Amino acid sequence: MFMRTKSIHSEAGLSQGNFISPHEFGFAQLTVCFLLFSFCSFTHAGTTGKLAGRVTDKQKQGLPGANVLLVGTTLGAVTDLEGYYSVINVPPETYRVQFRFVGYGTVMVQNVLVTTNNTTTQNVELAEETIAGEEVVVIAQRPVVETNLTSSVATITKEDIDKLPVQELNDVVNLQAGVVDGHIRGGRIGEVQYQLNGVTINNSYDNSSTLRIDRSLLQEVQVISGTFDAEYGQALSGVVNAVLKSGSDRFDLNAEFFASDYVFSDSKRIAGDQFEPLTQQNYQLSLSGPTFLPKTTFIVSGRRFVNDGYLFATRRFVPTDSADFEREIFQPTGDGKEFPMNFSREWSGLAKLTNRSLENIELGYQAIFNDVESKRYNFGFRLNPDGAPIQRTFSLVHGLDWTHTLSSKTFYNLSLRQNLFDYEDFVFESYLDSRYLDAGAPQGDENYELGANVQGVELGRFKQKTNSFVFKGALTSQVSRAHQVKLGVEGQLAKVKFGSPGYVLNVTVGGVRILVPLATLPPELPGIATYEPISLAAYAQDQLEWRDLNVRAGVRFEYFDARSTIPSDLQNPANAIAGAPRSVSKQTSRKISLAPRLGVSYPVSTTAAVFFAYGHFYQFPGLGTIFSNSDYSILDELQAGGISYGVLGNPDIKPERTTQYEFGYKHAVTENLGLDISLFYKDIRDLLGVEFVSTYAAAEYARLTNVDFGNVIGFTIALDQRRAGIFSSAVDYTWQRAAGNSSDPRETATRASAGADPRPEQIPLNWDQRHTLNATIAAQKPNNFSISAIIRYGSGQRYTPSIGSGFGADLERNSGVKPAAAVVDLRAEKFFRFAGMNTSLFGRVFNLLDARFFGNGFIFSNTGSPDYSLNPVGDRATLADPNRFYPPRRIEIGLTINSSL
Repeated sequence: MFMRTKSIHSEAGLSQGNFISPHEFGFAQLTVCFLLFSFCSFTHAGTTGKLAGRVTDKQKQGLPGANVLLVGTTLGAVTDLEGYYSVINVPPETYRVQFRFVGYGTVMVQNVLVTTNNTTTQNVELAEETIAGEEVVVIAQRPVVETNLTSSVATITKEDIDKLPVQELNDVVNLQAGVVDGHIRGGRIGEVQYQLNGVTINNSYDNSSTLRIDRSLLQEVQVISGTFDAEYGQALSGVVNAVLKSGSDRFDLNAEFFASDYVFSDSKRIAGDQFEPLTQQNYQLSLSGPTFLPKTTFIVSGRRFVNDGYLFATRRFVPTDSADFEREIFQPTGDGKEFPMNFSREWSGLAKLTNRSLENIELGYQAIFNDVESKRYNFGFRLNPDGAPIQRTFSLVHGLDWTHTLSSKTFYNLSLRQNLFDYEDFVFESYLDSRYLDAGAPQGDENYELGANVQGVELGRFKQKTNSFVFKGALTSQVSRAHQVKLGVEGQLAKVKFGSPGYVLNVTVGGVRILVPLATLPPELPGIATYEPISLAAYAQDQLEWRDLNVRAGVRFEYFDARSTIPSDLQNPANAIAGAPRSVSKQTSRKISLAPRLGVSYPVSTTAAVFFAYGHFYQFPGLGTIFSNSDYSILDELQAGGISYGVLGNPDIKPERTTQYEFGYKHAVTENLGLDISLFYKDIRDLLGVEFVSTYAAAEYARLTNVDFGNVIGFTIALDQRRAGIFSSAVDYTWQRAAGNSSDPRETATRASAGADPRPEQIPLNWDQRHTLNATIAAQKPNNFSISAIIRYGSGQRYTPSIGSGFGADLERNSGVKPAAAVVDLRAEKFFRFAGMNTSLFGRVFNLLDARFFGNGFIFSNTGSPDYSLNPVGDRATLADPNRFYPPRRIEIGLTINSSL
């Protein structure tokens, strides 16, 4: 006997640890909630997919009892009486799948790609065995369009990410159709749910991602810009789910190093434009493989990133210098050294352990962190850089995952996470630091160096810390050949702190302005306030795959308790009106919402399908917005008038809500060219805005409530040309109109205070960008070379033009359009073997054409241009500020090493 192997191409192709101080944050309450919900069934969102199909003979008759095995794993299935099979709980990856049946030749299908939350269909025909031991090798190909999807979903694999000129998760997200500067399909910033391995990593303070995730850690990224399943909540616009890499049974070493600097068409830096190749440096190292423990694998990764930026300051002055402003005599004592003014220093890393020693059980622990020190550019401190504050961020996401496979058709997951985010922004850590008093407030003279600060330090101080405990439980069951059911619950207990950690105030004593350090002075100076809201959710999701029809239907229940108080009578909130009914503190109400979701996909031919999706989506705004300035006792002098209290917060708001509709058409035009068309509409209600409340004494104050509204309409056309020879390409075009009554929750109050008309009207929103085009072109020969280019075009976002300065100079709100612009990024890589290791040299060029403006950049409202103003004298400082331009061209050279030890 002998074995013979032959290769053909598949016609079917592919279808589509220890927690930190838990007792401090009411962990007992979280545990009780978890145990109560544990009586329900559970599911785990966003980390695995499904492989399904049919095994037949040459006469298209099903083969019952055929074995299906994902090589290198314990995953597999046996076909039913009609030859159908399904393998669930498959991690996203490219697999070799073996099909075996007694009396028939074995078929090995290579390059079978399984993606998160999707079904990959692989049908196979087995021939009667003529030569013992014969194995047929089939090379599967990913379809150019996935016709079984019921909404707009972009799945970006690690292979895609490796060949693109991108560095972090957000770079990948912003390349997707319908995404404009983090706004997904016209929604506000903060309306996206960011998940890591299926569990939220959103910071409750502002609904942004807790982490910055480097591309070296990513196994797969899924961006859902259309309607999404019931398993996803607390999002109005979209979902970004990042799946991290895991260890394997062999040792792998991966390293990446690069260095770069900015190259200018003309000088835009404050001082110096010489080429410095180490302006930006990156050192990344990963090691993965088995441990000394049985059936236990690991991956550890560390990264050091240093970026000095392209904007520099000269230390002509130090904070303690003293100037005679009356006689305009300045006495600089600085050393004249040049310092980066928008630098970043980052340490980040990942540690992940996976154990499979218990039968049918996978237990994992993962921890990922960022530690960043940076300085935000401030043009006023360009001659006194030591007076500008430094921003420090530490974020950590870690926790346990438990997966139990009950049978070949059913499994459940339990996840417990801690999401920690700690941010500081000040010059000196303590408000009692004597250097504050020695230096004083920043001061400058408009007639000297355009008003640059020649003494003093920034007195503003801010700290924000979020410590959230998240649990998620889930059960997935393939209850029949056609139905896969998911049932799940999740909950989050967050402890959010924010405010000023002590104040340094300029006060007048005896006619003299002096600095006074002060811890707090409630309610005007509240210091750091703490809030502990709780949220719970449960959902049910059914995926029907019957013949060629695909239906995803589900419903989500959400519960939120701010666990705060508000005045019982808003017309006398601080009890400052004599004889008026007395107001007392009352608890905020608990908010409950029910969100149905439905998606349908139906083929109209063997290569085309139409889909429709509809859903209701709810989300609470960032807690930093609704809790900020929410102590109504500050209004005790409201009736006196002449006092500005700003916009008061409101912890008793309802969730914001959006109803989305989407209709699409997918068509495999040729074997290598796919067309995807999507039309969408979003009706947005109960957005956070401002209302004006009248007291019994006819005085008014502004507070946040659910009064804003908007809508988005648009369509996307995408073409994907799969690699033919060495060339591949993709292009997508989005037209959309985003309109509403305000672009910011406090905009109405700002207009009222400026004497403008505050009445609601529907206008284009600030980020309304009618035309967006993304194109990717690549040439690749595996294990030899790779070249890719990304071209991004935007027609310009909205602004309010002005015809002069001062009151009444503005024209109709957002009636102007900023300039259209394009940005081109390149990446080239050459692969070779060195010292027995797979190695490559790569180069990247960002902003190849050195565009000075792109996207939502700065422009002068009286010209619509970033380059010139109709008031050059009044705007002379802004005209000298290089930060108004888009970052200049950056050239990067790097090295990668990949080795199996």
